[in-house]
Amino acid sequence: MLVPLVLLALPATFFDNGRPMCLSVILADMECYACGMTRATMHLIHFDFEEAWMYNKLIYVVFPIIAFLWAAEFFKEVKKIKAHRKATQATPKGA
Repeated sequence: MLVPLVLLALPATFFDNGRPMCLSVILADMECYACGMTRATMHLIHFDFEEAWMYNKLIYVVFPIIAFLWAAEFFKEVKKIKAHRKATQATPKGA
């Protein structure tokens, strides 16, 4: 759940250098539709919209979906924690 916060703490250029980790590039020497998505995400969350677009244009479709799914999971976990706290407070001590 803390991954988005860790990514925000890292600089936008953290993943820009280095070898590609995509199996499509490694095995077939071809870029896939997801190539550059990590770098694009890093630039997008740091408000560097032009770089994000340059790395992968699909970021503007994929990122809102990922953000929604993360938020939904986050609120589901918060709800579980609240329910657990309520249940432990309702249980009499020594029971």
